[in-house]
Amino acid sequence: MKKLYLIRHAKSSWSDPGLDDFDRPLNKRGLKDAAVMGKVLKKTFLKPDGIITSSARRAQETAEIIAHKIGFPIKKVVVEERIYEAVTYDLLEIITDLDDNLDTVILFGHNPGMTNLANRLNDIEIDNIPTCGIFAIEFDTKSWRKVSEKTGSFISFEYPKKYK
Repeated sequence: MKKLYLIRHAKSSWSDPGLDDFDRPLNKRGLKDAAVMGKVLKKTFLKPDGIITSSARRAQETAEIIAHKIGFPIKKVVVEERIYEAVTYDLLEIITDLDDNLDTVILFGHNPGMTNLANRLNDIEIDNIPTCGIFAIEFDTKSWRKVSEKTGSFISFEYPKKYK
């Protein structure tokens, strides 16, 4: 059994209009929401075997906050450049290339790719993964290479507004 947690980065700051999209940090709400969602994951006793994040600053910051909250070593968070601006096919390729020794993986990224991927992988459809939203899917397989469209089963969908 493989479990995949798709997490969209938390709310980012637009306060510096000259800053490149890639370099935008989290804003106050984003920092707070990431901490809240990290606590939500900790309560589920989530112990991921791997965390992979987009190289964009806001995604890395979200990954680091959540990793800290769930007790995952920040130095083991893998930064994957291909996630930034990735389409569904690119994200699926990253997943199918995962080491089969990893049973539970968290993937931090961006929309629309994360929502499209969630909809492609499982048997339910959602409109949107909001900022800092967490969409969890499980796959009845021992190999990530067997993950493909509609092979997953929905586990949960969590997002910050559920906890306000």
